[in-house]
Amino acid sequence: MLMLISTALYGCSSGNSSEGAESGGAEGESAEEKTLIFGRGGDSVSLDPIVVTDGESYKVTKNIFDTLVNFGEQDTEIHPGLAKEWTAAEDGLTYTFVLEEGVKFHDGTDFNAEAVVKNFERWAAGDADKFPYYGSMFGGFGDEEGHVIESVTATGDYEVEFKLKRPQAPFLKNLAMSSFGIASPTAFEEAGDKFGDSPVGTGPFKFVEWKRNDTVTIEKNADYWVEGEPKLDRVIFRSIPDNSARLNALLSGEIDLADGITPSDGETIEGNADLQLFERPSMNVGYLGLTNTREPFDDPKVRQAMNHAIDKQAIVDAFFEGRGEVAKNPMPPVINGYNDDIEGYEYDPEKAKALLKEAGLEDGFEMELYAMPVPRPYMPDGQKVAEAIQKNLADVGIKAEIVSFEWATYLEKAAAGEADAFLLGWTGDNGDADNFLYVLLDQDNIGSNNYTYYENQELHDILIQAQTEVDEDTRNELYKQAQEIIHEDAPWVPLAHSTPLLAGGKNVVNFKAHPTGSDKLSTVDLQ
Repeated sequence: MLMLISTALYGCSSGNSSEGAESGGAEGESAEEKTLIFGRGGDSVSLDPIVVTDGESYKVTKNIFDTLVNFGEQDTEIHPGLAKEWTAAEDGLTYTFVLEEGVKFHDGTDFNAEAVVKNFERWAAGDADKFPYYGSMFGGFGDEEGHVIESVTATGDYEVEFKLKRPQAPFLKNLAMSSFGIASPTAFEEAGDKFGDSPVGTGPFKFVEWKRNDTVTIEKNADYWVEGEPKLDRVIFRSIPDNSARLNALLSGEIDLADGITPSDGETIEGNADLQLFERPSMNVGYLGLTNTREPFDDPKVRQAMNHAIDKQAIVDAFFEGRGEVAKNPMPPVINGYNDDIEGYEYDPEKAKALLKEAGLEDGFEMELYAMPVPRPYMPDGQKVAEAIQKNLADVGIKAEIVSFEWATYLEKAAAGEADAFLLGWTGDNGDADNFLYVLLDQDNIGSNNYTYYENQELHDILIQAQTEVDEDTRNELYKQAQEIIHEDAPWVPLAHSTPLLAGGKNVVNFKAHPTGSDKLSTVDLQ
């Protein structure tokens, strides 16, 4: 039936691109607009990339803003962006960037060295509540001791010099992250805290409209500085939280591209001649976070018990259907420095009960379990995973009440330490171990990306040393040590590393799913 529906209805796809228009058409013939409708599982939190940490926001902002340097099409190798070239001093403390000339922000103002300086001044003047990712990636703000960036100076109209207090091995990769999209100073100075409602960058698409919990519309930047891009005239990001509804919208031609395709629906897509399935290169982890400052999760024995109580393999088998693997560390095996020698906590309810008894909780306890309201790349169905965990916990005497909230509220409450335990995950932003271990589990990032409020001074010292170390082998050994400490302290229950799925019509051309989850659509076309 699904194939019949697709065959009958796919012709009404929103692409709106006739063959004549694609091939240029007859002289004087008006080509129809190419509009791509991208169905996604949730709405953005903000369209100011520096104030958010969620993938749904970056999915849009990646196409409105450019960064100084770029990742590769489907990897995290560094390439030129708004900076066309750069040099680094031998001591790793000075970076000089030469910028593209003639680039305009969407409001018509000039992109230049002064604009770059003003963006960094804005970010450095913030705090963890306002700009969480800046502190996570650059060690702090302003005059704080840990803040890596000492100064950012315009040394010419199109030349910028960064001075660092200490070498930072992932510095260039950090700059390429979606969070650090360069915004129009004129626009953010005028809009203030409302900038995220009407973003202005230099990217391939301009912001048009945001209907909350419904659609975000962006349109072609006809003056984009990269020749021949973008191909599309308009992109509409449409929020469809229910996985089945999103799949049906794709099958009926209401949308052209859909993310959050559940593994169980992969075969349906592959069996439909009008559709194509995309696999996002895996660089993620889904986990159950345990807020270490809330009883009884302030006791490592209880956290270890939680790890033994949950049947991870059964969860992966039931909900990932061959497109995921059990996690034992807080970062995926594809990241350099992964410690494969660590033995994961085996599913052992009796061991869990014994640890609870040692912690004085022989009769168990009651807790709240936060379940994500939207599908995420690292966890296609948070509600069902929560229900499986709930049953596992009941088997060892722990009564978990599942609760949920609207996505932005969910993230806010978890970040504030209000959850006993919460399902969440992470898609790597730059392909570096630092982006998992330091960002998610270091004490510097409590209140921002370290939602568990876990702190360990020995771990902190190792992670800072690893950031500063430029020898790759030495860095990898430090990260392996860090994972041993994290494994013993058990602030999380790591659950899975997934291979996220997307699907689109056969008319979608040159879509490349990026491992970071932030897909640049400037080269995508509709035929």
